Amino acid sequence: MVTASVMMAAPANAGFVTYCEGEGGPVTLPTDLAVAPGKSCTLDRTVITGNVKVGEGANLIVKGGTINGAVEVASDGYFDATATRVDGDVTLAPGGFGLYLRNTGTAKVTVQPKTAAQSFVFVEGQSKIDGALSANAGEVKVVDSEVFGNVTTNGALYTDLTNAFVDGTVSVLNNSEGSVVCGGAVQGKATFAGNRGGVQLGPNGGLDSCASGGYFARDVNINNTTGKSSVDDTIINGKLELSANNPVAQLAANNRIRGGVVGESASPAAARGLAAAERQSAAEQKAADRAAAATSAAAAKGKARL
Repeated sequence: MVTASVMMAAPANAGFVTYCEGEGGPVTLPTDLAVAPGKSCTLDRTVITGNVKVGEGANLIVKGGTINGAVEVASDGYFDATATRVDGDVTLAPGGFGLYLRNTGTAKVTVQPKTAAQSFVFVEGQSKIDGALSANAGEVKVVDSEVFGNVTTNGALYTDLTNAFVDGTVSVLNNSEGSVVCGGAVQGKATFAGNRGGVQLGPNGGLDSCASGGYFARDVNINNTTGKSSVDDTIINGKLELSANNPVAQLAANNRIRGGVVGESASPAAARGLAAAERQSAAEQKAADRAAAATSAAAAKGKARL
């Protein structure tokens, strides 16, 4: 028996809420939508005119959908969207399982500080964030996508931007496994500070096997890094500022740094010998397993009465 239902939310001035468990199709919901704690909902070409809440330990998988409001994902909750438009912000609460966006447009995306669990936000496949991307926990990866705001992480596991366009600043602070930026462009100032796993701008670094460098329209600052830092095949249309990195940053000869280099760096020849395998992500397999389990659970419940 399907447990989807429609009921009035607690506040007197609130709208209706549709609770989903099971599989939903191409309908328009003139309500908010919620997935109750521990439940799973899959939606295909569904239009939601209100906000969405994914409860604790719940799963929402959307394909080809439209959400006119915001999305809030609770602790251990999972939101997976493909070819979907979200007009509002997407927020992952402390201890949330993760966000996976593929060919999806959103407003601001926020990953709040972790509790015990390690969260993730993956933005891939021509996705577009029309606002800031900020994370204070977990794995952060943007691939073949655009962020029309600032990218800010502090205390994340790592922050990787591959063939990504950022129309704002990039600030990667205190990431335990560092940061990789390959391909793409960053329009604002880029700061990498206090990262313990190293920083790699361009190919031939110590963290990832990416193939090409990128473009930075303004100054780049790499400081207080523990682990290998390298800059290769990269254009910086401002200064490159280096300080207190251990070991010192390694610069290849093929960089074009128009504002000059300030601070200590290794000889160009040393930078070419730092090959690495592709960075491995435990969260990618966890996300695939979670999505498969959620899809199976929703199918077992059958058609949701939306």
